[in-house]
Amino acid sequence: MRLFKTLLCFSLLFLGINIVANAQNQTQIKYLSGTDKDNMVAWDFYCSNGMQSGKWTKIGVPSCWELQGFGNYNYGRDYKIPKAYHDEHGLYKFKFNVPTDWKDRQIKIVFEGVMTDAEVKINGKSAGAKHQGAFYEFKYNITKLLKFGTENLLEVKVNKMSSNASINSAERNTDFWIFGGIYRPVYLEILPKEHIERVAIDAKANGAITAEVFTSSKKVAKAQIELQDLNGNKVQELNTANYIEEEKLILSAKAENIKTWNAEKPNLYQLKIDVLDKKGKTLHTITKRVGFRTIEVRESDGIYVNGNKIKFKGVNRHSFHPESGRTTSKALSIEHVKMMKDMNMNAVRMSHYPPDVHFLDVCDSLGLFVLDELCTWHTPYLDTDVGKKLIKELVVRDVNHPSILIWDNGNETGWNLELDDEFAKWDIQKREVIHPWNSFKKMNTMHYPDYYKFAFDAPVKDKIYFPTEFLHGLYDGGHGSGLDDYWKQIWHMPLAAGGFLWVFADEGVVRTDKHRSIDVDGNHAPDGIVGPYGEKEGSYFTIKEVWSPIYIADRYIREDFSGEFQVENRYHFTNLNECKMIAKWVSFNGPNGTVDSKVLSENQVKLPDLSPGAKGSFSVYKPENWQAADALFLTATDIHGMEIFTWSYPVKTAKQINSTNISFTNTSDIKVLKSEDAITVNVDDKEFRFSQRTGLLKAVIKNGIKIPLKDGPVFLGNKTDLENVVVNTLENKVEIIGLYKKRKKYYDWKENNEMTQDFFKWTVHSNGLLDLNVELRNQKIVEGYMGITFSFPEEDVKGMKWLGDGPYRVWRNRMKGTRFQVWENDYNNTVTGESGWVYPEFKGFFSSLNWMRLYSKSSNGFTVYCHSDLIFLRMLTPDQPAEPKRGATVSNFPKGDISFVKNIPAMGTKFMPASSSGPQGSVKHYFGNVDEPIEINLTFEF
Repeated sequence: MRLFKTLLCFSLLFLGINIVANAQNQTQIKYLSGTDKDNMVAWDFYCSNGMQSGKWTKIGVPSCWELQGFGNYNYGRDYKIPKAYHDEHGLYKFKFNVPTDWKDRQIKIVFEGVMTDAEVKINGKSAGAKHQGAFYEFKYNITKLLKFGTENLLEVKVNKMSSNASINSAERNTDFWIFGGIYRPVYLEILPKEHIERVAIDAKANGAITAEVFTSSKKVAKAQIELQDLNGNKVQELNTANYIEEEKLILSAKAENIKTWNAEKPNLYQLKIDVLDKKGKTLHTITKRVGFRTIEVRESDGIYVNGNKIKFKGVNRHSFHPESGRTTSKALSIEHVKMMKDMNMNAVRMSHYPPDVHFLDVCDSLGLFVLDELCTWHTPYLDTDVGKKLIKELVVRDVNHPSILIWDNGNETGWNLELDDEFAKWDIQKREVIHPWNSFKKMNTMHYPDYYKFAFDAPVKDKIYFPTEFLHGLYDGGHGSGLDDYWKQIWHMPLAAGGFLWVFADEGVVRTDKHRSIDVDGNHAPDGIVGPYGEKEGSYFTIKEVWSPIYIADRYIREDFSGEFQVENRYHFTNLNECKMIAKWVSFNGPNGTVDSKVLSENQVKLPDLSPGAKGSFSVYKPENWQAADALFLTATDIHGMEIFTWSYPVKTAKQINSTNISFTNTSDIKVLKSEDAITVNVDDKEFRFSQRTGLLKAVIKNGIKIPLKDGPVFLGNKTDLENVVVNTLENKVEIIGLYKKRKKYYDWKENNEMTQDFFKWTVHSNGLLDLNVELRNQKIVEGYMGITFSFPEEDVKGMKWLGDGPYRVWRNRMKGTRFQVWENDYNNTVTGESGWVYPEFKGFFSSLNWMRLYSKSSNGFTVYCHSDLIFLRMLTPDQPAEPKRGATVSNFPKGDISFVKNIPAMGTKFMPASSSGPQGSVKHYFGNVDEPIEINLTFEF
């Protein structure tokens, strides 16, 4: 027993020595600040001017001080604002303890990001040169400045405005919010004295690994690497070759049977790196995540990853949160990347500065291709020395992320040509450098191309077309509006490599000085696909469908439906049969149903064996009663279980669906009273009043309560005058018919002079239902609306429930992304991106109307059944945004408030009218010949 205890003690002692030894060989991290926007640590703080200035108080770190109630807000463009307003500085103090057992270690203090100039002191002594540049990580060796075993004082002076004019021009005279403060975490890095300074890794798709291990220690003799999984388990032994070159070791090895990294299958490994002395003793051990992938930019061809040509479906993204500014969190990074992936995006551009490290980590792990960017906006770092320093900080921090494929040397003329070659000095992978907005070397990245001009420029038609910004969002414009047209062209152009929408989210800040209202600085920042808090606009779902990697050719279901769909695999690395699809045949209840829908049949769809880029077909199972269904839903999910999209296909016509919802059973007597001004029809508990002169509905009264639908149908697109109003009293119904003057068929004028006549007919049934039948003739090409409209006071609208496409409104060039089913929206008065941020917006155009129930504040409202196919419901008139620029609004809504139309307008972008964004944006509508009149058949139930 005594021997056992002795052996146990020796064993524990030995184990303890090993634990201590291993700890001594590792890097330790001690945070002085919090870790993110949701986990801050209070530091002492003094602000020089603006809010809460001139006194010592507390502030949470990391943070942007404006969002904590200090200083002054500033949306870029400092030259337009008096210097005294935005040139504040902040003083920070924080005390921390350093244990005595760190004496034999090297201690560095790391700042992940400070806006803008930072002067750091430890115990009253300077830690090093002032750091300038707001978006870059920097660190100081403070070992000799520390007091071990006792308290230490950290002091930081932060100037919001840099003393370097070049940095101010590049980073502050911008089209984005400018903040001040220590806005990213601060921590101590505790290292062995003999340690690795940094590593740069190149892991190729074929398994070849090259690593540069930088160390200033003369004791380091060699290094070795081990491939692990992300849990630290060894995957395989690596035979490592070493080559020493000045202050770095160059390692090479070959991994076998690895899984490559790409945006669809982001396979990651961990590389364990040990540096050893001449006796083989381990001095320092670190681990780095790696993804095996190879990037090639082939001139006059395309951008390839692992040998596959890529179409980038990307978006620009600011590092931003409305309540914390540039201070974010890993949780927010995950949320944003998941939303991008949900939109079927595969790429993101960092605009216009390097993001938080955790955002790149998430891009690595969830799978997004990244363009990482040096921060400039129109003006470069003209101070070349400063530019070189910042490029080093950018590349050294981010070099090992497999998600990063390309470096951006600034934005929109913000490139200093002398800096282009600096990236390669620090990048072992020698990734391509581009000039966003310009034609440079292999790529033409021109921004905001007109659909009819883009990629056809003769001087650069041999370059890869790669717009790093296109379809500039503003309010409800851009993004989804025009994307279908653009993408059809980009997808089929061999030299087009895709592009990046501007921008992911509205950059709206919660103003602590304005009662916590959200400020988007006029029309400068409401450019997002989502709102400040991630609220999804309609374009979100349009993008999701247009960029679906499973492309299903448009089709309609008719009585001879074969069950077959044409499909194209638009993945780059995934076979279509790796995805799943479910087919559901559904029926819908009417407006009074407590349950909206019922699944009649649900079956798995066998997707074909289609490699990336291949086309084929698949079939859905048709149950015996398939024609009893109202719609077919196809829901596809990817290899990670995420929904790709749900496509919906009406099976029945609107008339067929509504035939089960309404009945014309005779129940009551009808009384008709004519006066000089009105035709009054009384039936059951309802009274209908029509104009004797025009035949328009003037009033509906039920049980003595007025339902304020009136003044319709006013014709839209009709160019003839009303000729006559006829009243027919028939058995169990009354008809009021409005006849318009006849006009000649334009193509028969020289032949038989045949005449056509537009009309509307009201039919009041004995059970209180009110039918409206309309016929409209037209020319082949129409630039206005074709349909009918009514008046209804907006202030009386409470909400609506409908069967049709939804839940979002549509524009002519943003029809995709909806689903045909029963929806219900409460009234809101959101102006997209400007106010409210309540989505879906209530007001606008809604496609494929079958029926709609309007909820009224003053009455029971009404239900209207639409028996005609492909009719748009216009629900009220959206308020116009204050500054829509060139095209990001639609102002020519139909007269009245509630309309039923056959055509709707398109939506433009911040910089282009809709007509410049493709055929779907045309103001002209092609209706065909006049011998097929437009029919709109409705039934109103009050």
